[in-house]
Amino acid sequence: MSDLETTDQVIATKKRPYNLREKKDKDAAYRSLIRPELADELYDKILNIIVVQKKYKDPNYSAKDLAKELKTNTRYLSAVVNSRFGMNYSCLLNEYRVKDAKHLLTDKRYADLNVEEISTMVGFANRQSFYAAFYKNVGETPNGYRKKHMEHRR
Repeated sequence: MSDLETTDQVIATKKRPYNLREKKDKDAAYRSLIRPELADELYDKILNIIVVQKKYKDPNYSAKDLAKELKTNTRYLSAVVNSRFGMNYSCLLNEYRVKDAKHLLTDKRYADLNVEEISTMVGFANRQSFYAAFYKNVGETPNGYRKKHMEHRR
């Protein structure tokens, strides 16, 4: 066995932090059945509800709630989110939660809040899901991010 093969095996068996897994591309046939005009319309409505109305901050706001608000079903909603955003519903919400958290972690007005308080403010239900989503999106822990960016602002 060559050194390169050994290195590849070590990398493959190395445990990823926060139980993160490699993303698998799935090709669901029903995604291609979506009418582009309707998908575009839903995309705009999803952005409005999730981002503008900041529904991502509600830890109990489910795909079922969004589908009901959009007068569609969860399967269709899921297909639109997957095809237009390139991720699933929970990843979409977590992306906006993490963006918000990054801002709060480096804002001097929130310096007295701990990471758990900030994670609750942006809509995470628990510490573990916050740390996992933050690490997945940013590549470092919330505490590490805060320390690094607070030092730059002094």
